[in-house]
Amino acid sequence: MGYIEPAPIKDKSNPFESMMSRFNIAAEVLGLDEQVYNVLKSPSKQVSVSLPITMDDGSIQVFEGHRVIHSNILGPSKGGVRYAMDVHLDEVKALAAWMTWKCAVVDIPYGGAKGGIKCNPRQMSAGEIERLTRAYTQAMSGVFGPDRDIPAPDMGTGPREMAWLMDEYSRSMGTTVNAVVTGKPLVLGGSLGRVEATGRGVMVSALAAMEKLKINPYHASIAVQGFGNVGSFAALLLEERGCTVVSISDISGAYYNEKGIDIKKAIEYRDNNNGTLEGYTGATLMDKPEELLTLEVDVLVPAAVEDVIHLGNVDQIKAKLIVEGANGPTSAEADKVINEKGIMAVPDILANAGGVTVSYFEWVQNRLGYKWTRERVNRRSDRIMKDAFDKVYNASQKYDIPMRIAAYVVAIEKVAETYKFRGGF
Repeated sequence: MGYIEPAPIKDKSNPFESMMSRFNIAAEVLGLDEQVYNVLKSPSKQVSVSLPITMDDGSIQVFEGHRVIHSNILGPSKGGVRYAMDVHLDEVKALAAWMTWKCAVVDIPYGGAKGGIKCNPRQMSAGEIERLTRAYTQAMSGVFGPDRDIPAPDMGTGPREMAWLMDEYSRSMGTTVNAVVTGKPLVLGGSLGRVEATGRGVMVSALAAMEKLKINPYHASIAVQGFGNVGSFAALLLEERGCTVVSISDISGAYYNEKGIDIKKAIEYRDNNNGTLEGYTGATLMDKPEELLTLEVDVLVPAAVEDVIHLGNVDQIKAKLIVEGANGPTSAEADKVINEKGIMAVPDILANAGGVTVSYFEWVQNRLGYKWTRERVNRRSDRIMKDAFDKVYNASQKYDIPMRIAAYVVAIEKVAETYKFRGGF
């Protein structure tokens, strides 16, 4: 199970406007200068390409590819490449801007970027995907680079595609360039600790928030919606730190055990059962999967899909703390109700930033030509996540705003200050 870089709340009509709505609130809190506002709301570069590919049957199919660099003021731009049929320029623009804020929140020296190809990888052979990946890399050879723009896996891509991308770029450079991409297989310069990094960041964020709310981890009950890469590692790591995980869920349904679920055994069961919890006997199958969200628990970790907390169920949520492992699990309309109920919500832009942090570590190790131990990776990522949480929490207290808007305030303030010092516009 590989790391996938996070995405913002998905607005099918215009995802860029969805991102901008929260940006606008944070900009108003900061009293952002209009000139800086205009710079930050606009991507610095947009590249669209047509990619003719010879298919296995001998036909030639033309695919549409994009790469958007939102900002590189803090350093080289960073962001995933997704392969999906609904890829379009507005979506890629939103993802790129969102990556700028995510990198700034955790204070790593990257700008934001994103890329995508409109295709259906499930209906393509490995050979077709490889030819497509290599063609895309060639088309973006003037964009990509370890000092310019660094791709990573996203929806529909993984270590295999990143290996092909690295190889094609390296061929064009005449030398091996590991640092051009992150999310690679370990043997090609991938980092230890990357697979569990996002779930680990959720754990660090949850414990930091529990400390602020005076919730004792050893007496805390946790519900985790989504038992994939992020949810299962978050559950396991929280359990190791004394928490009791009473409910988990996946596509097969939601499972509940008030005495606590043995997460290690649940993971082993899932991995030996075609990746699903179906038939799991360590907990009771709940009547309706969505009931997990409204359980009377201390901490709710939505780690599945977007918009699971919405106006239809937000009134019934009883958790004291929400830690967003998924991308955009809370709809914009539900935000106001959560705030009125006094529930602290650690937003996705902060809570699941552990993944991009360890992606940064992979790049650093590639540049150094030296591998870190898993312990060093974990120790440093934990510190970065804790520092980021403290900054966001302090901003929420200073401006009397929710944690979600505070995360944007921290990010935008950092990028805006950098623009002011560097000037040039």
